[in-house]
Amino acid sequence: MTIADEFRQRNFSIYGQWLGVLCIILGIALGIANIFHFNLLILFSVILLVSSFVLIFIEIPLLLRICPTSSKFDAFIRRFTTNYMRAAIYGIMAVVQYLSIIVDTSSLIAAAVVLTLAAACYALAGLKQQDFVGSKTLGGQGVAQMIV
Repeated sequence: MTIADEFRQRNFSIYGQWLGVLCIILGIALGIANIFHFNLLILFSVILLVSSFVLIFIEIPLLLRICPTSSKFDAFIRRFTTNYMRAAIYGIMAVVQYLSIIVDTSSLIAAAVVLTLAAACYALAGLKQQDFVGSKTLGGQGVAQMIV
């Protein structure tokens, strides 16, 4: 199944997962770019970098199998297997980045907007009672089990 076939399913969890990958890329790029400010914005940049690191393991389940992580971290990541839990974590991360506006207006707002879009996709998938479907491209639906 190709990425185009996955998008044709009209399952909002697929859209949320790919927006999550975009959040990871934006989070790392914008976190590094804004870490060089000499005010409280550094804190929000570090939070975004840590959030991106967590999102890598949430959105790419194959990495939990191949990267050595602690059992506590694995248990924390496995909490986010439903659409509503993913919507909640993305929503919380978005709110934190929106709070960076209090300190200074910066490009961290772009990360907050994409995090909000991902949260909305996961929430819509939950409201439409769609099962969570992970992208096969990102290691979902049996790919992780075939590796190990």
